[in-house]
Amino acid sequence: MACISPTKCMVNCESQKETPHYCCQCLSELHNLLKQLQVQKCTRDHMQGSLNLEFMSKKCLYGPQMNSRKNRAAVLICLFNGEEGELRVILTKRSMKLSSHPGEVALPGGKMDEGDADDSATALREAMEEIGLDPCLVQVLAILKPLISSHLLTVVPVVGLLSRVTEYEPVLNANEVDAIFNVPLEMFLKEDSHRCVEKEWRDWKYVCHVFEFESDQETFLIGGLTASILIQAASIIYQRPPTFEENLPDFSQLQWELNSAEL
Repeated sequence: MACISPTKCMVNCESQKETPHYCCQCLSELHNLLKQLQVQKCTRDHMQGSLNLEFMSKKCLYGPQMNSRKNRAAVLICLFNGEEGELRVILTKRSMKLSSHPGEVALPGGKMDEGDADDSATALREAMEEIGLDPCLVQVLAILKPLISSHLLTVVPVVGLLSRVTEYEPVLNANEVDAIFNVPLEMFLKEDSHRCVEKEWRDWKYVCHVFEFESDQETFLIGGLTASILIQAASIIYQRPPTFEENLPDFSQLQWELNSAEL
């Protein structure tokens, strides 16, 4: 099982208070950027049609049907510093016991419960249930624009920072998770491990992005909604589009077009 191990960079940040380490500066800049994004309109000009996500949210994602708790879910983009100061994100491999998407790579998360105060509460609760991540260790930095899943769920990405990574000891829920691992966030902007797979849904063609990540344990394929969410997050955090082309809409864009046509 791939796991999260304490990094030298993180240990240095926790122990050395005299001189700020590069990774602390990086995380500070990330925090400030994401705070600004919470009050700014966010556009993705590199996506086909230059879709305005603020318009998307008002037009269809926050409509009565898609905004209900029954049709709403949240995932946690949990970031921490790697040994070389790079931002890394925690991912899981779903249990083969699950009836939905068994064995696929996913972000910790799930559907909203009645007791959840908001999307952040949903994401943090699910992360605790799936991988034993104490919510007290995670600082929520931003809520990104929702995407639509193939099951027509509104999925809200919650960006969180795990600054005290040495205090986190993964405890996997065997009924939901087979493995936990982490990858550099920036990989979702690069062509090196990326490919596109064309798929169809209701006679509509769309692109499924797939990224390959090799670890000592196995090779993980990161695709579907998880890949789309991480492309979006990386584009915002690094303030640049991916280097690969996006010639066809992904599933979220496709669903946006269908909803727009029905309004």
